[in-house]
Amino acid sequence: MTVPEWFRWALDQKPQHLEVEVDGVPIAYRAWGDPGDPVAVLVHGGAAHAGWWDHVAPHLAVGHRVLAPDLSGHGDSGRRDAYTLEVWAREILAVAAAESAEKPVVFGHSMGGFVALTAAREHGADLLGAAAIDSPVQAVSPEARSWRADRAVLSMPLYPDAATMVSRFRTLPEDPSCLPYIRDHIARGSIRHVDRPDGTGWTWKFDPRVFLRSMMEPDDVARSQCEVALLRGERGMATTDITEEIRSRLGGNVPVTVIPDSGHHIMLDQPTALIAVLQTLLGQWRRR
Repeated sequence: MTVPEWFRWALDQKPQHLEVEVDGVPIAYRAWGDPGDPVAVLVHGGAAHAGWWDHVAPHLAVGHRVLAPDLSGHGDSGRRDAYTLEVWAREILAVAAAESAEKPVVFGHSMGGFVALTAAREHGADLLGAAAIDSPVQAVSPEARSWRADRAVLSMPLYPDAATMVSRFRTLPEDPSCLPYIRDHIARGSIRHVDRPDGTGWTWKFDPRVFLRSMMEPDDVARSQCEVALLRGERGMATTDITEEIRSRLGGNVPVTVIPDSGHHIMLDQPTALIAVLQTLLGQWRRR
């Protein structure tokens, strides 16, 4: 497996591991770049973690303080009794505020895009811009709600060793075009060792209850006082119809960028193209 130099370089740029408390829950986050520089926040998707951005963030950190939080219920952050997009939006604003008094830019992938759009709706005056990356905002059927509720009450599986867990890691939806060296790095950061009443072993880091509130519906989208952009993968979950409806609800004058030959997990199959688009948005919004 050939690992390109740009990826090796990015992983060599070790982030600071920091923490801020939001409503009594510790929120862990990673930080690249110089303290005091303008802030960009990268928000992971549902059941993911901050490490999904390890190979992206360093490429954005020239002139920016780039932050990647673990939302509550994910990664190394604490858990809550219940999760909402509004609470997660407050978390990313708190992480940004811990680093700078300037208005941040927020980029979110999938569910993280729902968080970014919620932050734009609720706190637009406090943001410079927000972009949703292949975030399939759509009406949720009763059957889907029931499926999510069932997933949320299931106990997490327990595996005997880390290697077995890493080999079982899959994206949802699965995409064979995901680059294996990125997928392996993300998988290793997705697991933790636990000692439970039913045994000792390895399990996933996320709280399964996050599935109870990991979607956003069209009626939740509203115009914002900050800049907003939409990105989608050519083969992603945010289809043309979904994107156009959300664009309309945001006021119509919202740029949409399609990443060619990409599925839902753009940072896994077309990472350099994604980096280029995010760099462009940062430059445009900062100049304005």
